[in-house]
Amino acid sequence: MRVLFVWLSIFLGIYVFSSCGSRANLSEKEKAFKDHDKAIYIKDGWIRDPYIFLDDDGFYYLTGTTPQPNDPRVEKELYNTGLDAQNMELYGTPSIVGRSLRVWRSKDLLDWEYLGEPFTLDKGYWADVYPERFDTIPKQDWRLWAPEIYKIDNKWVYVHTTPSPVKGGANLAISESGTMKGSFKFPMGKDMRWKHDPSLFEDSDGTWYLLWGNTNIAPIKSGFNGLADEPKRIDPADRRIGHEGATIRKIGDKYVHFGTAWSTDNMRKGSYNLYYCLADSITGPYGSRRFVGRFLGHGTPFQDKDGRWWCTVFYNANVPPVDKEGIQEHDLSETAQTINEQGTTIVPLKVEIRDDGDVFIRAKDPHYANPGPDEAQDFDAVD
Repeated sequence: MRVLFVWLSIFLGIYVFSSCGSRANLSEKEKAFKDHDKAIYIKDGWIRDPYIFLDDDGFYYLTGTTPQPNDPRVEKELYNTGLDAQNMELYGTPSIVGRSLRVWRSKDLLDWEYLGEPFTLDKGYWADVYPERFDTIPKQDWRLWAPEIYKIDNKWVYVHTTPSPVKGGANLAISESGTMKGSFKFPMGKDMRWKHDPSLFEDSDGTWYLLWGNTNIAPIKSGFNGLADEPKRIDPADRRIGHEGATIRKIGDKYVHFGTAWSTDNMRKGSYNLYYCLADSITGPYGSRRFVGRFLGHGTPFQDKDGRWWCTVFYNANVPPVDKEGIQEHDLSETAQTINEQGTTIVPLKVEIRDDGDVFIRAKDPHYANPGPDEAQDFDAVD
């Protein structure tokens, strides 16, 4: 009886300690969210390219490049880079990336509810066009990359890119019901082929644009029935914006073109960063490339319910996360490195519309705010 009492006491002690720790941790996150001054780790789980969309229903919706549900490898290979041929070449392990678009939602960005997998590659346009590819290539080799989700005219719209089973087989899928799941239509059809990292933007006149690659943009016909014009390439005045993860926002009267590149301008060397440039017209000309933040590459700039700006960030490196202490002075050019843990983190952004209409954007957390010694381009530091 005494032994049982001791074990019960130990169990209760562990439970109370864990519960208090969880509450304290949540309280710290709530304070950080309120203060909007430092990065917040909001959700664990293997994910790349996290994308957050705030719907009119009051929920934030999160998706990204993810494994299949319950893939046991995520416990054994926490830092699998998720890149097909490169992953095999560098690490001898196959990619963890799966074939499903997975979605979570939250009222406060801190507590997340899993909604399942409303879309998979075998439901897409290319499964009907090239059924033999889906029949002959094993499902474990299908890849759904960099999805984004939108609610347009009360219908869910998904875009993504994919290298397999149909190379360049990006989809723009529209749910025909008012729910996330169900049957889909693909009005863009073959116009979505070879659209790497597609992203959608609605201009103030109601015209929708498709942005992809590094970086092309084209208006979309009414009803998303294909591209309405030949694509135009949009670049900063002084160099390319990057190589992937591009998106557009309109802030004030300026079109803000975000793009992703490695700090050294060499693939998978240094830190994975986010940059931007400005224009008065969506197709440009754009000004010089500016710096948003270190380790923010392929993040989603989004506004919370109070209109404050954040950016999602994630783990993207060839080695486990490095120590934040003194990171501002560390040269990371030897290989791909990051301070981000595996999972989803949000970083507060300072977004300032100045008297002359110029827009200044920079990460507020000092670990992300300034370029490192490995940065190929010169940028001004901030305090």
